[in-house]
Amino acid sequence: MRQYAADIRALNATLIEVIGRAEPEATYAEAVERALAAQDWADERKERVREYNDRRAQEQYGVGMSELGAHGLDDDTVNGDEVVFPRGYDELATHLAAGLDVRLEHVVSRVQRSSAGVVVETDRGAFSAREVVVTVPVGVLHAGDLSIEPPLPGAHRRALGLLRMNAFEKVVLRFAERFWDAGVYGIRQLGDEGEWWHSWYDLGRLHDEPALLTFAAGPAAVATRAWTDDEIVASTMVQLRRLYGDAVPEPESAVVTRWQDDPFSRGSYAFMLPGSVGADHDDLAEPIDGVLHLAGEATWGDDPATVPGALRSGHRAAQNVLGAEIPVSDLWAEAVSAGRVPSRPGARDGSTTGSTSPGTAAVRSPRG
Repeated sequence: MRQYAADIRALNATLIEVIGRAEPEATYAEAVERALAAQDWADERKERVREYNDRRAQEQYGVGMSELGAHGLDDDTVNGDEVVFPRGYDELATHLAAGLDVRLEHVVSRVQRSSAGVVVETDRGAFSAREVVVTVPVGVLHAGDLSIEPPLPGAHRRALGLLRMNAFEKVVLRFAERFWDAGVYGIRQLGDEGEWWHSWYDLGRLHDEPALLTFAAGPAAVATRAWTDDEIVASTMVQLRRLYGDAVPEPESAVVTRWQDDPFSRGSYAFMLPGSVGADHDDLAEPIDGVLHLAGEATWGDDPATVPGALRSGHRAAQNVLGAEIPVSDLWAEAVSAGRVPSRPGARDGSTTGSTSPGTAAVRSPRG
């Protein structure tokens, strides 16, 4: 196992150089093969590390490495502490929205802009504003259910065309008691048996309950999309019993997300197709005609596919609307002092958020 971990680190070091030289159209799989070719390893040893990188792509971006652009994992390392909101991210949004006129359950069908401002049409009437911040996910922008008129400029369409929404679902299993070793953060299995279910994470350290989190990522999410929750749970339990024996009990409860089927997201978060580079995320965020601002995790090049990326993109859009800089540290300090959020923000996920100010409409997902 130590050799396996050392091999992964060695390949990662080579990958940095390979990807730095890679043409934009290269896939992550091609970059991995070039990095493996530089290692003087036996075929079996290479295959183990190849498998790791494919599953890494699936677990990070919900897509196999042959479909991911070579630069798709450039942001794989997120600096800072990772913090979970045990009672949900809504705590943060609720605090930041205090005093604002927030109207939920308005399904937006069209955003029309002109030199006079913007008109947002919903199933509950139209709203006019000086500027608009649109934070719907990439999947919604691609679906065509939301019309933006006039169409997005060419640079924005090009960047959007190189991003896709992924297939990534979470499966949480809650048990009556722990059957895995104490102090174990993650459980992993290698080989063909782990093609779908290869990683489980102990949630007990967060919630003080015996619970495991696993992912239906990429091919697994697509293949099980039409399955019932019971069928998905049964499938992952086969692998847990393979590892721990037939005595592993049935979970007392389970939660399976269905982001692929949510019309207000159409996936969990965006990934980069071959041909895309990190700057494409930021190109999407360029203000349009001075009145339309796109925000959300897919528009933040430093940390796309993360909650901080979504928050920072909304903060950037708000600054553009106001025409003034507002240090994000001031907003965090205010939230922390109010006891609304942990003091060390940082977590990976695919959430989107939006900001608003007087004279500005914010189009959010879901249902906002």
